[in-house]
Amino acid sequence: MNNGGCQPEPPLILIVDDEKMMRILLRRALEKEGYRVVEATNGQEGINAYQRIKPDLVLLDAMMPIVDGFTCCAQLQSLNNDNSEKNLSYSKGSGQQDSPWEIRERPTPVLIVTGLEDAESVDRAFEVGATDYITKPIHWAVLRQRVRRLIEQAQLYKQLEAANQELRRIACLDGLTQVANRRGFDETLDREWRRMGREQGSLSLILCDVDFFKGFNDTYGHLAGDICLQQVAAAIQVAAKRAGDLVARYGGEEFAVILPNSPEAGAIHVAQEIRANVAAMKIDHPKSEVSQYVTLSLGIACIIPLPNYEPRMLIDTADKALYQAKATGRDRFILSKLG
Repeated sequence: MNNGGCQPEPPLILIVDDEKMMRILLRRALEKEGYRVVEATNGQEGINAYQRIKPDLVLLDAMMPIVDGFTCCAQLQSLNNDNSEKNLSYSKGSGQQDSPWEIRERPTPVLIVTGLEDAESVDRAFEVGATDYITKPIHWAVLRQRVRRLIEQAQLYKQLEAANQELRRIACLDGLTQVANRRGFDETLDREWRRMGREQGSLSLILCDVDFFKGFNDTYGHLAGDICLQQVAAAIQVAAKRAGDLVARYGGEEFAVILPNSPEAGAIHVAQEIRANVAAMKIDHPKSEVSQYVTLSLGIACIIPLPNYEPRMLIDTADKALYQAKATGRDRFILSKLG
């Protein structure tokens, strides 16, 4: 019975071999097993194809013109390492320890197919990063089993990576409001600080505090207070709508908004939209001293990270602006300059 679900595509194998007949034989054998196959006729073509298609497995001939299999394999591993480091630096803040579920991206397995059987060639294959090797003439039953084993391992690792990402998402989520928690805020600020430093882009931060929230809880109770925080978080998220923006519960009734690539004017626009969204909800707040409805005080700071600056400077500046917004009557935003 067809349940309408999408079936996953079969694993994709890249064959890199300069011998046309060998490519044909390998393709037929692999397609018979249900795999998708892409061919390349030399090592350089293989590297280009690898970057383009991101295969699940590479079958690589050792002896080829232009770029031989050993050199090609080493370059593929270099590409894998570059991607792994980028992903790791994106997911981890500077100076943080590996979390128990943090897994580096697994390199794409490479199976070298070679007519060389001497110990030196075998050692060299593993030195340049090959996962396994098989000799020519090919024993097709052996090839089939090794390909199946390597593909199954690669698929299992992908599943593990997906589970790891979900664990990270949950660990960085505030259970009440479903926005990022303090951990998520810290990691994102550190990451975007370093990225904006490299790109010399503007990084803005908005700190938001619900005005007279204790009085709201005293009037309606903590359950209503929780619902109020959920509504406020949703209103802030609507305003911080770009893919790179992050809304976090900073603590208690305080929220933070990280805005990468956003100058002062952009941050002010978001702050104005946040205030308008909260005002439009008209959440009754009889204990407020500034309005009959729930309002926010907001502090804004913007900076282009420089080598002698630290992320704490942005937080302190936004916090100073938030304090000024409260001290001068609440239900408003204040932009504070660094320094």
